[in-house]
Amino acid sequence: MNQKKKIRSMTGYGQGECTVDGVRFVVELRSVNHRYLEIMVRMPTGWIALEEQVKKTIRSAIKRGRIDVFITKEGEGITRRRLGIDWDVAGAVIQAAEELKTTYQVEGTVTIPDLLAVPDVLKTEEVRWDLDQIRPALIEAVEGACSSLVCMRQREGEALFVDLLRHLEKLKELVAEIGKRAPVVVTEYRDRLHKRLLEFLDEASLEEDRLLAEAAIFADRSDIQEELIRLSSHMDQFHSVLYREEPVGRRLDFLLQEMNREINTIGSKGNDAQITSKVVDFKSELEKMREQVQNIE
Repeated sequence: MNQKKKIRSMTGYGQGECTVDGVRFVVELRSVNHRYLEIMVRMPTGWIALEEQVKKTIRSAIKRGRIDVFITKEGEGITRRRLGIDWDVAGAVIQAAEELKTTYQVEGTVTIPDLLAVPDVLKTEEVRWDLDQIRPALIEAVEGACSSLVCMRQREGEALFVDLLRHLEKLKELVAEIGKRAPVVVTEYRDRLHKRLLEFLDEASLEEDRLLAEAAIFADRSDIQEELIRLSSHMDQFHSVLYREEPVGRRLDFLLQEMNREINTIGSKGNDAQITSKVVDFKSELEKMREQVQNIE
């Protein structure tokens, strides 16, 4: 089949960046398995108004998984601080000086160096970012991080795709072997039953109808054709779903559960060591597939 592989892994990492007013901002996305889409954002203080737009941008690119978002500031000017004057403190110093002059009849004036020498007259304050100025560049950086993350998830998805197809082919082989063995089991049971009855009855008194009836009861009780048909149908659906463009992780997991149900029924009805062995092998392959499918978007 030449169709393009579409499935994506849910684990990955992506990074984007932008520069605003000489400050470099880095957006990092880390994703892991999750039943739904959960986005956790960590960004500089005071940027909470941008969080929902960041999440909306991520939702447009990613449909499933836990996404941890880290937005950090780097480079020169990271503090964006400026000097300011605490006018209340400065005014209090001047007022205190005037009161000293009046109370104690002393001369003198308060100079600027005197004021600057007083603790807390000068203060540093962080310049508030203009969120409207940041928004376009930040969202572009988030889009870049999403693109990087999606590319990594697609690469891992391609590896999962190949591995799942390999396991699926193994399942089909096992089902084919079980299907071939099933009618032989009935024949062998009839032969064993015939032999056991002969141990107690002579050939003349052995009723063919009774033998056939017992064999028919066994055949009906151990008939697994319906289960094999449904199992083959589930495997065909699994193969088809792998090529869909939309997220398919939940659908694949459901189909594996259905396969597990059918193979368990086959194991309980098989009444044969060889079929039981194939069932064990089938379930082993199925478990490997379920572990991989848990990581598909």
